[in-house]
Amino acid sequence: MTSTATPPWLGLPSHCDWLDDQFNRLIRFLNGAKLEAGGFGYLLEDGTSDLTRPRELYLTCRKTHVAALAHLRGIPGTGPLVDHGIEALLGIFHDKVNDGWFSALSPTGGPLPGRKEAYGHAFVLLAGSSATEAGRPRGRELFDKAEAVFLKYFWDEEAGMSRESFADDFSDSEDYRGANSNMHLVEACLAAGDTSGDPAWYNRALSMADRLINGAAREHNWFLPEHFDTSWKPVPEYNTDDRAHPFRPYGSTVGHWLEWSRLLLHVEASLENPPAWLREASIALFNHAIQYGWAVDGHDGFVYTTDFDGNVVTEVRMHWALCEGIAAAALLGTVTEEPLYEYWYRKLWDHAAEHFVEAERGTWKHQLAADLTEAGTVWPGRPDVYHVVNALLLPQLPASPSAAPALARGFL
Repeated sequence: MTSTATPPWLGLPSHCDWLDDQFNRLIRFLNGAKLEAGGFGYLLEDGTSDLTRPRELYLTCRKTHVAALAHLRGIPGTGPLVDHGIEALLGIFHDKVNDGWFSALSPTGGPLPGRKEAYGHAFVLLAGSSATEAGRPRGRELFDKAEAVFLKYFWDEEAGMSRESFADDFSDSEDYRGANSNMHLVEACLAAGDTSGDPAWYNRALSMADRLINGAAREHNWFLPEHFDTSWKPVPEYNTDDRAHPFRPYGSTVGHWLEWSRLLLHVEASLENPPAWLREASIALFNHAIQYGWAVDGHDGFVYTTDFDGNVVTEVRMHWALCEGIAAAALLGTVTEEPLYEYWYRKLWDHAAEHFVEAERGTWKHQLAADLTEAGTVWPGRPDVYHVVNALLLPQLPASPSAAPALARGFL
């Protein structure tokens, strides 16, 4: 590691100006995702929406959330984007018969066969919180509905965790529990706590983090199990025949170690008397990702997944993992003031700028092969803006439970 005796990048106005410029460019790119049929689409490399793909709940929610952050940052024209997302989430995506939200709609029509998923509902709750913080007219209505559905159907008070999915009528609870959906629900619960003022939401976030990180990840030497049965016993061979699955890959997911590293510090910031393990585990997960995820096959970048002995399973580089690494390094640097994290913050941004960032429009290539050439086997196109915004915006905020409320309260 080389010395970083120069001022921290986040203390340089020129660096923050660069982050803000990339954010503004990305928001302009986001406009191409707005669909006349309702909601937001899957963005292609050229900035247009793929009109052959289903309209997915999580993408509409994420883009609504990002538009709300942009509105809170004072970018003109983004308020109507938030409203567009809200109208879709209270309209065509909302199941008026059974309640909850459909996971996907056809490109121009109604709901597609599928299940009511915790993953998508986490982002409805997040979008509702962010839209409320942005002061949009129906934001609170969306937040209240999302809060009620989550507590009625998904939250398992006895386990202190979320159930995974149901049939459309909320029967047939899936015989599976997932770390991925619960991880995103930690983010959503922190936002809900900020928006509602109810500290029970922070305790739910802590409960999920405790079982998955202080429990399962620690017990597996920080190789976080992603897949569990209904009693929360790990299922290590899950998806061994579909190892690069975009949402439920086999093995342990390096990018999630980094995402959890960041989230644990947000949980810490939400509590009056946070347990010491939150910061200890945050540091351990970040260091673990560097040791077992970074350049372990001889090429720079974070590999997608490993097995539970640290062997690479899927070597592709996902943009979202790098984004979360940047955000985690920044927040760890903020709370610890250790130069190690400034070193990695700079190193990861340099890697991003060289291989992922398309600076003229603020977009990122979503997936690279091990040789750092673009690949599109798992994530073709440019569908995601959510993780890139995490890398651009979260480093500039103080340690706080969630982004939109922090912006609404003038922390940036």
